[in-house]
Amino acid sequence: MTDLSHCAVLKAVKQQQATPDSHLPDKRQVAASFSKAAASYDSVADLQRAVGGELMSRLPETMLERWLDLGSGTGYFSRVLAQNFPHSEGVALDIAEGMLNHARPLGGAQHYIAGDAESLPLRDASVGLIFSSLAVQWCSDFASVLSEAKRVLQPGGVFGFASLCVGTLYELRDSWQAVDGMVHVNRFRAFEDYQQLCADSGLQVRSLDVLPHVLHYPDVRSLTHELKALGAHNINPGRPGGLTGRARIQALIEAYEGFRQEKGLPATYQVVYAVLKKPAAV
Repeated sequence: MTDLSHCAVLKAVKQQQATPDSHLPDKRQVAASFSKAAASYDSVADLQRAVGGELMSRLPETMLERWLDLGSGTGYFSRVLAQNFPHSEGVALDIAEGMLNHARPLGGAQHYIAGDAESLPLRDASVGLIFSSLAVQWCSDFASVLSEAKRVLQPGGVFGFASLCVGTLYELRDSWQAVDGMVHVNRFRAFEDYQQLCADSGLQVRSLDVLPHVLHYPDVRSLTHELKALGAHNINPGRPGGLTGRARIQALIEAYEGFRQEKGLPATYQVVYAVLKKPAAV
């Protein structure tokens, strides 16, 4: 379960199953979905790497004793962090055991922990940097994520995260709405909610903005295949059960064609970038 059994940063905690908001996925389903996707994830993770690279460029230059890759996935950015901070100790944490099992042999972090961003199994003031790229959008209680980040950060430490907000995959959402009006696309928090929650967190907001990132696909099947390979297919409550009929798929294809551009069918991701700092004296 963990490589950190004798490390000073590990905190003994009771595993909790938080009750998610009704409009967000159950975190157990999130963990299972991403565990299944571990082997295929990196092959289709262009968005994740572009977003994580942008987030990395926004972090202030600093000397670190220890960093945390929160929602570390296959460990790609754990390895980047290890290169950027070669004299620091790295901790990779993810809710999906399958991702940790995939990442561990590839290296990057010194420690791999199965854990929940809403209840971090780390000691107070134990890390100087928390890096989290495209993970916290799956957390229903983002106020707890911020509270935990503040708790485990050392004074002056930085929490940099990239997440998704309302407007993500609106082309797919609107196309499905035209077909049957049901929930087929993951729902995300509004950008205004991120602004309010960060303002109320007790952390200093160094930067917080949203940028669209648009990918293009030759056809709908290519998009939905990638979402499944990433583990980011529809896991919302209220999603339709059973197989999707051929007639409905054809109707979806026809509706999505209305969005076609010269480069192909667009899929827009509204990406929230934030850099927060824990006050030096609290």
